[in-house]
Amino acid sequence: MTDEVGGLPERDDYYLALAFTAARRANCRGRKVGAILVKGDRVIATGYNGTPEGLPNCLDGGCLRCDDRSQFEPGTDYDLCICVHAEANALLTAGRFGASTDATTVYTTDQPCFSCSKELIQAGVEKVYYARAWRPDRRVADDYQRLQERLNAEHVPTEYEIVEFP
Repeated sequence: MTDEVGGLPERDDYYLALAFTAARRANCRGRKVGAILVKGDRVIATGYNGTPEGLPNCLDGGCLRCDDRSQFEPGTDYDLCICVHAEANALLTAGRFGASTDATTVYTTDQPCFSCSKELIQAGVEKVYYARAWRPDRRVADDYQRLQERLNAEHVPTEYEIVEFP
C-alpha cells in the first residue's frame, strides 16, 4: 500500500511493518508476536513476547508452556505461561518510561488474546489493527467479541512475515 502523494507507505501499513519487525526479537518457541503503541502519529512503545527481564528466555527453557508443548492445547492456558505478551510489554514499557497510553492505537502481528484485550481497554487504547486472527475458547467467544468491539479491532491482512535475524 502506498500513500497518494510521494509513494510513501500508508501510516497503518508502516506501523504494522514495525510490529512485524518487533516480532523478530521474540524468543517464544510457539508464536512470535510484535506490537507497536502509537499516539499522535508517534511510536511511544514497542513490545514482543518473551519472558520477564532477567529470566531465562523460552529458547533456553525458561517457559514450561513453550518447553513442553505437548502438555498444552494451542491457544489455551496463557495464564500458565511465564511469558509477557507483546501487547502487554508495549503497555508496560510505555508506563515504565512515563508515556500516557490514553487515546492510543496498537498495531500488532496477532489479534490480542482475551487478557491483552482487557489490558488494552483499561490502558485507554482506542483502536487495534492486527494482521493474524486469534480464535478464543468457544466458552468465552461472546465476551471476547465484546472486547474486540470495544477496542475497535480491525483485521488488516498483510504480506508481511516474521523473518528471523541471521
